Amino acid sequence: MNSYTVGDYLLARLNEIGIDHLFGVPGDYNLQFLDHVIDHPRLAWVGCANELNAAYAADGYARCRGVAALLTTFGVGELSALNGVAGSYAEYLPVIHIVGAPSQTSQNNGELLHHTLGDGDFGHFLRMHQEIAVATTVLTADNAAAEIDRVLLCALTKRRPVYLLLATNVAESPLSPPLDPLTLAPETDREQLAAFADAAEPLLAAAGSVAMLADFLADRAGQQPLLQRWLTDIPMPFATLLMGKSVLPETQYGFAGTYAGSSSAESTRAVIEQSDVLIAIGVKYTDTITAGFTQNITRSRTIDVGLHGCRIAEREFPRIPMAAALAVLHQLARQHGRGWQRGIVAPPEMDSVSSDSLIQSTFWLAIQDFLRPGDIVLADQGTAAFGAAALRLPEGARLLVQPLWGSIGYTLPAAFGAQTAQPQQRVVLIIGDGSAQLTVQELGTMLRDGQNPVIFLLNNDGYTVERAIHGAQQRYNDIAPWDWTRLPQALNVDSQAQSWRVTQTVQLREVMALLEEPSRLSLVEVVLPQQDIPPLLASVTQALHQRNSR
Repeated sequence: MNSYTVGDYLLARLNEIGIDHLFGVPGDYNLQFLDHVIDHPRLAWVGCANELNAAYAADGYARCRGVAALLTTFGVGELSALNGVAGSYAEYLPVIHIVGAPSQTSQNNGELLHHTLGDGDFGHFLRMHQEIAVATTVLTADNAAAEIDRVLLCALTKRRPVYLLLATNVAESPLSPPLDPLTLAPETDREQLAAFADAAEPLLAAAGSVAMLADFLADRAGQQPLLQRWLTDIPMPFATLLMGKSVLPETQYGFAGTYAGSSSAESTRAVIEQSDVLIAIGVKYTDTITAGFTQNITRSRTIDVGLHGCRIAEREFPRIPMAAALAVLHQLARQHGRGWQRGIVAPPEMDSVSSDSLIQSTFWLAIQDFLRPGDIVLADQGTAAFGAAALRLPEGARLLVQPLWGSIGYTLPAAFGAQTAQPQQRVVLIIGDGSAQLTVQELGTMLRDGQNPVIFLLNNDGYTVERAIHGAQQRYNDIAPWDWTRLPQALNVDSQAQSWRVTQTVQLREVMALLEEPSRLSLVEVVLPQQDIPPLLASVTQALHQRNSR
């Protein structure tokens, strides 16, 4: 083996940008590269049960660390991961996807190798990935250093996945270690920034009421600390959408609730829709988080801050990164925002329900009491995500949801990735029985690695979110009944997990009292009525049914 190789260079750069773990599944085209991973002093290999779960885990890791890496083998492995990588593309997560490929000699000769389509064309899968990556590259011994640096910088700048094809012989080719650190080139157009400030100033100076609405792209840009300082400096009403819930501090004075278009609490909707000026930060109005595009936002009164550009009313300001725009707006808020707090309203409270019956409303009230500062909460895209929208998250707690891509089963392996990224924080996973059946193999991986998440498995006997949209009694929304509480023991022979099945609210709360400081994986099967859904989901599914029936 060479003393330093292309594979070593790639690992050094991954570690440099904040990646300490590499998720994936071994295959014969990546095994030699994996030897270098195993030998790396600071970057650990994390094997998953399958490539799809590995992609979901990398996504969850990226949400907590800002960037992640995924390793698969050529053809069969990379295509199994495609769905997970597409979700990272849709929701702006920089996942570095490395694919171990046959040697350049085999590719150049057009050999009919396993894991190919048998036609001698080794470019099929790279072309497929070009639709869900902001940069792709075929590494060679000659271009490796420049191309690795290029695609990693592209991933960090655009906050989306990239794809590197690494042939077996290229991974072992000699290469000098990197001499200089990766540096992100400044991208601010100073003239545009000055014009943006000039346009925003009179709008904010004349406004009697100003509100802030933030969404997930503010999280992707790492702007939570700046936004929290802003809201501490200048109290004003603010809200988030479900996709970006937790990007703003929900225990802070000024929080107005979670905005969901016409399905919002009336006080939340009034604050966001009727303020003189709305500052929208990293917002994308998608169907499921706006109850079918029912947001009533007036463009002429909106300052819209995106990842790489801004808009005031109908005027566009390109080439302004979010951080630069927020710094300008924060300063203007200091000058003109003394009266903005007059628009602050109390956030909506959950409906108080006193019942021994375990239903959606009593479950979410119990979850509200169970959560504590610093928790990482994952809610799968079914009843779980829409119930979580009504929570008021404690200080420092994060909610990870996937409402745009909406791949059911995503959150279980994503919880594994999140716990890998933040091992000292309590991870709380809320997932339906239908979703869990897609990706439950990663329970075994959690147990292998000694993780101790708290998992609330919502057993409502099938695809309840689909029943609410269409076909409430149709057999396509039924699933096989599983003995959930015995699964952890079945998936790991050395399992130290603990499991409960609860059918009453008092049982649920008794179990929750035991899980304040979980020392091992804890699975709570929560038995709920089949047709019971959170109020927000009722509004959303009605809108989706109407749109799908056009």
